[in-house]
Amino acid sequence: MAMKPPILNTGDTVGIVTLGSPLDPNTIQARIGTLNQMGFRVLVGRHAYDQTGFLAGSDEDRASDLMAMFENDQVKMILPSRGGVGVAGLLRYLDFAAIRSHPKIITGYSDLTVLLNALYQYADLVTFHSLLLIDFRPDTPDYNYSQFFEATMSLTAPRPIANPVDMPMRGIVAGDVIGPIVGGNLTSLVGTLGTPYEIDTAGKILFLEETEEPINTVYRYLNHLKMAGKFDDCIGIIMGQCTNCAAAYGSTYDDLIRTFLVPFGKPLMANLASGHGYYKAAIPIGATVRMDARNHRLTVMEPTVSPTA
Repeated sequence: MAMKPPILNTGDTVGIVTLGSPLDPNTIQARIGTLNQMGFRVLVGRHAYDQTGFLAGSDEDRASDLMAMFENDQVKMILPSRGGVGVAGLLRYLDFAAIRSHPKIITGYSDLTVLLNALYQYADLVTFHSLLLIDFRPDTPDYNYSQFFEATMSLTAPRPIANPVDMPMRGIVAGDVIGPIVGGNLTSLVGTLGTPYEIDTAGKILFLEETEEPINTVYRYLNHLKMAGKFDDCIGIIMGQCTNCAAAYGSTYDDLIRTFLVPFGKPLMANLASGHGYYKAAIPIGATVRMDARNHRLTVMEPTVSPTA
């Protein structure tokens, strides 16, 4: 069973880092204002405002910011400002043993997927495929906040992960399995294949989502995972949204799910609100969940944070 980070409380310090692409400083400041209004203190990483072309500074500097937040006992949650390219570049500079000794809540999606899964695999830490700093804004749906804070500020378990009422999840292949959940952004996960940080799906429920890719490209990425054995190893598959993914040659995302994934015969669910979608469920990477595809239910079976010592 993976290690749970300490629970988040109002008044705690949130560490802001930029781990991939840069974000406009004015946007960072505006989002920090939202966190302050919620009652949180904020510590900004030394390199959070850096920009070197399409990256937020060097790999080493971004990694040093992340390690500094893990090692700072005042920081209770690490909140990356955004995703974007570059997150994978800092992995080789991380001290996973030190992270294991200083567990913290860390959250994000998009390119943060590679970090979230690496922290689970190498530091045995439950992480959260959930909000980024950019999502802390006045028009963020209440659903997103309730999902996020239920996962990080509550010890409730079992706890259902349910879509908004007007967005039902779908069961595609019936089945009922229990295991750790891993995954996230499809493009990012494909980028880990053949590296030391390749995602481990053996005995796990694999969750995938994507954005801004035509369906023929989504097929290419899914096929890459297939050739790497990831669908053979997993015990169930949950497909999130494919946000703004254009049909290709008349084939849609739903067509691809039916033709490509159903033949694996694994329990299969679709339409989970997540990642790049407007509604964002909080998916605890590394935590044990129950996937009941017959009744299209997803339940977190254990608390995803630990009581404060």
